Amino acid sequence: MNRIENHPILGETPSRNKVTFTYNGQVMEGYEGEPISVALKANGVMAHRYTAKKHEPRGIFCAIGRCTDCVMIVNDKPNVRTCITPLEAGMKVQTQYGVSAEKQD
Repeated sequence: MNRIENHPILGETPSRNKVTFTYNGQVMEGYEGEPISVALKANGVMAHRYTAKKHEPRGIFCAIGRCTDCVMIVNDKPNVRTCITPLEAGMKVQTQYGVSAEKQD
């Protein structure tokens, strides 16, 4: 995984429980309680949604829950801001198309 284990200012990352979740049907691993977006980035996922009109990819922008660039469908609920939503074991995460989309398959 692509993670910082020892940050020069924050120090060592404390041990956490590793959990699995799915992203578009693919099983991935992350750490319980970290933002969903962090777990996705550590697994190489950069695009979280695509714009409705031009189908342009969007990913992390503000990382504090103010914009909508990181919204995804989480456990069948659209428009979840993944930068501030904690990862839980067994979560189902899906790419979202547009911002006000309903459940998508």
